[in-house]
Amino acid sequence: MQTITFNDSNISSYIFEDNATITVSTDSITCPGFIICDMNSGNATVTQNVTPPADWKGGKYVFDGTNWIDNPIWNDPQELEIARLEEELAALKP
Repeated sequence: MQTITFNDSNISSYIFEDNATITVSTDSITCPGFIICDMNSGNATVTQNVTPPADWKGGKYVFDGTNWIDNPIWNDPQELEIARLEEELAALKP
């Protein structure tokens, strides 16, 4: 696998198979199927031949080039949405 991380935080934002073509330019990073406009050669790094954690999600881990570390400020978007919906449901009940 390969990961794309932000240089300032080492947060792993994307992962791709090793055979995926990733093109890094000064303006963006082109990946299979989309272009990442907020990452580029000045603020991001592509690291190849990595093994991400089984429960990897974008932003959940920091990758220092060798080790995967839990991102202490990451919140699971699905859990946040469930909590929001539960609050909304509770407010609607008589």
